[in-house]
Amino acid sequence: MSLITPPPRTSSLVYDRMRELIRSGAWAVGSRIPPEGDLVRDFGVGRNTIREAVRALEHAGLLVPRRGDGTYVRSRNPLTAAIEQCAPTVELSDLLATRRALESEAAAAAAVRATTDEVDAIRAHLTGAQQALDDGDLDRHVAADLRFHTAIVAASGNALLIELYDGIGEAMRRSHPSLAAATSAHDDYPEGHAAVLDAIADGDANAARAAVFRYVDDALAAIE
Repeated sequence: MSLITPPPRTSSLVYDRMRELIRSGAWAVGSRIPPEGDLVRDFGVGRNTIREAVRALEHAGLLVPRRGDGTYVRSRNPLTAAIEQCAPTVELSDLLATRRALESEAAAAAAVRATTDEVDAIRAHLTGAQQALDDGDLDRHVAADLRFHTAIVAASGNALLIELYDGIGEAMRRSHPSLAAATSAHDDYPEGHAAVLDAIADGDANAARAAVFRYVDDALAAIE
């Protein structure tokens, strides 16, 4: 057994950097990545190294080639591609139920772990979502609502749960793009979402978990 860890291959380093560009949104979903010549120049490596990294990202489901038109960002999270490949016809109700399981536990953890700054951020996103709804700006509402839910999960401090939730959420948005508008802009929106915020702020894990169940159950009822 070797007593040292061999250095990573250059293509692995390029892969990791490209994946970070995708993950951070610097290479946005749906956008075309720079042409191969530019990547060679920017990364300071050979064409074969770039091609190897790009192929690996394609296999991971993050990039997709389009013949004659370059390579595009397909997804931010490899879990999204795995979900779509393993369950291509998954029911929306199953996606919502899975989201409920993850988000309820995240909210419970956030009630225990969230900092004052994290609670303030969650509150700000909810205020923004409600203001946009009052203004009749559904696109802005959906974006702020997504930030609200993402902030709750981030406040859990559970890296694996955050990754799983991101993958499930992206798969849901890709397969059912109108879902957020259909399930969040309803009369009970402010009360249901304020309840989980209040529970997190109060440090009440059980109440936070129950509040998530209530508003996801409302979403399930809205699509039936």
